[in-house]
Amino acid sequence: MTEDPTNDMPELNLSSEAPSTAVEEPIPAPAPTPVPTGPDAHGWWRGTGRRKTAVARVRIKSGSGSFKVNDRDLDVYFSEERDLKNINNVLEKTGTLGSVDIFVNANGGGYMGQAGAIILGLGRALFKYDPSLEPILRDNGFLTRDARQVERKKYGQPGARRRFQFSKR
Repeated sequence: MTEDPTNDMPELNLSSEAPSTAVEEPIPAPAPTPVPTGPDAHGWWRGTGRRKTAVARVRIKSGSGSFKVNDRDLDVYFSEERDLKNINNVLEKTGTLGSVDIFVNANGGGYMGQAGAIILGLGRALFKYDPSLEPILRDNGFLTRDARQVERKKYGQPGARRRFQFSKR
């Protein structure tokens, strides 16, 4: 084929050789910013726990073993022996009882929900504090979120499952 000045189409290459096309390498995506795994600027390790509608924000650092919940001592805030035992169980199983200072801000829910939230938040904070504790924390269920929630009330019924008395006549 010859070049025709009136034809705007490029000349076709019918040779058996494949045209050399430069393969551009893909541009690598920017690396995600690493999540800080160490303590914050003040030396605190943090963990957030949730249970039902309760939320507990837990901060720990190595210290004398004080445990404050909403600026009150643990045994003052929780009067039920069951809640105190379950929370202290996390520290006893991991061997950190008396060696870390713990400060908790808990809100929402009731006392039992807040105790469950503190257990999860404390487990997460201890895992960040010392990753070698993960098998102990996971085997005892201190890193597992209890996802159970209150079932909603349905319309035409007095509760979630309860129904008004049926009358045939």
